[in-house]
Amino acid sequence: MVETLGEVLPHAARRYGGKTALVSDGGRFTFSDLEAKSNAFANGLVAAGIKPGDTVTLYGPNSWQWLVAYYAIAKTGAVVNPVNVMLTPEEVKFIVGDCGARAVVASVDKAPALMDMRSNVGLSEVVAWGDKAPAGVTPFDRWLEQGKPTFTPAGRSPKDAGAICYTSGTTGHPKGAVQSHRSIVATAMGTALMHSRGSADTVVSPLPAPHVYGSCVLNAGVLTGATLVMLPRFSEEGVLDAIQTHRATMFDCVPTAYYYLLAHPKFASYDLSSLTRCTVGGQTLPVAKSQEWSERTGVPVLELWGMTELAGAATFNPYWGDNKPGTIGLPMPGMLCKIVAVDDAETEVAPGERGELMIKGPLVMDGYAGNDRATKETVRADGWMHTGDIATADADGYYTIVDRKKDMILTAGYNVYPAELERILCMHPSVALAAVCGVADEAKGELAKAYVMLKPGASASGKELVEHCRQHLAAYKLPRAVQFVASVPITPSGKIMRRLLKDVDDGTRTAGEQRQTRDG
Repeated sequence: MVETLGEVLPHAARRYGGKTALVSDGGRFTFSDLEAKSNAFANGLVAAGIKPGDTVTLYGPNSWQWLVAYYAIAKTGAVVNPVNVMLTPEEVKFIVGDCGARAVVASVDKAPALMDMRSNVGLSEVVAWGDKAPAGVTPFDRWLEQGKPTFTPAGRSPKDAGAICYTSGTTGHPKGAVQSHRSIVATAMGTALMHSRGSADTVVSPLPAPHVYGSCVLNAGVLTGATLVMLPRFSEEGVLDAIQTHRATMFDCVPTAYYYLLAHPKFASYDLSSLTRCTVGGQTLPVAKSQEWSERTGVPVLELWGMTELAGAATFNPYWGDNKPGTIGLPMPGMLCKIVAVDDAETEVAPGERGELMIKGPLVMDGYAGNDRATKETVRADGWMHTGDIATADADGYYTIVDRKKDMILTAGYNVYPAELERILCMHPSVALAAVCGVADEAKGELAKAYVMLKPGASASGKELVEHCRQHLAAYKLPRAVQFVASVPITPSGKIMRRLLKDVDDGTRTAGEQRQTRDG
């Protein structure tokens, strides 16, 4: 039985051997190929002094080298610290120092900035993949060429730290969630189980590998012998072409990807008939968009939910079972969820009532690295973890995320949830994407403002969209302004960054004053 991250790839190589495991960067790699390369790289890490319990930072874009380094680090018994490729050197410096990384493995374009950190934060080794590694940086390929293709993974306990993954740091410095081997392996197994992933599947994923959604999809695929088509980044035609070319059975991504794909003028020209199911996570996908995807492709979108503090996905709409669009589904086996009063975690609320989602079980992090105070504020002594998500539960035990507590808009004493408004706006036939945030108002404290992308060739006025919302929502929930935009700020993992929506504001006008037509 696989119990640690370092055992995942060796197990798959023994079982699936010469089967294609990865398609990336124009190359194809079997499970045996990846096993040999990661073994060679693991030998290089050990020769450089990396020991079990050390931390190694992994900093680069989706690529076969990223995957090889990820499993190699785990095999040595070191703790993997995968970081967002879009972070600045200053941000990476903080993370490297905070987690005490001994080495960094990175793409060559990141290497020069990392060299300045060697003396400042105690790095002993910088390794880079790509052409022409700068002086003082160990070329990635050198270890692959010189290292032996065999390696015995270091013995680790499922309770030991397997990874430290940092939150987005929307306020102050990011926090490093310490994930045990047990939690990393369990979320991969749960993902495979709830979506019925297996060796017959070909999975297209542009998800950033350092993100927990990306890593649990990766690990689930390797564990079950699936073929992963790892795209370097999201693009509409890149995804559609990959699904068509590789006859993919699955596609995993975030809501914004579905918005853009459905709005693409050439969507209908691609053959997506090989798909059998798709998944979405990261943020809520409005029901209207889920239904539109299913109507146009003939396959379900299975929504899931997870957190960095849970090592990945923890609740799922199952493939074999009821799929309820708009919900995040059921807890995976072994996990418990409950809804409590926002201001009193001791009081559970009735089904259908809104409250904070709390979760308990083997996926819950060990804590935030070096931050006992934040850990105690998030994980209670009894093991229940605050998620910060406002949610409801139905009579069947399916959970629905209403919104993040921190995104809630307080207008004249009423709570307005951006995700609810976004869901209604996306029901309008002209809307490709909608994002909502609060803007200051002297009289009511905050008002809801909508930022809307229209479908190619479609038109709508702000007044029309407000009237559409009025048919479905109470008056206090209506957007008081609508701005039409060509794009919205998103994170590298594809989440809409509501806190940055104001940065695209070119002057607030009333809903009735704004009108825009997008041509395809």
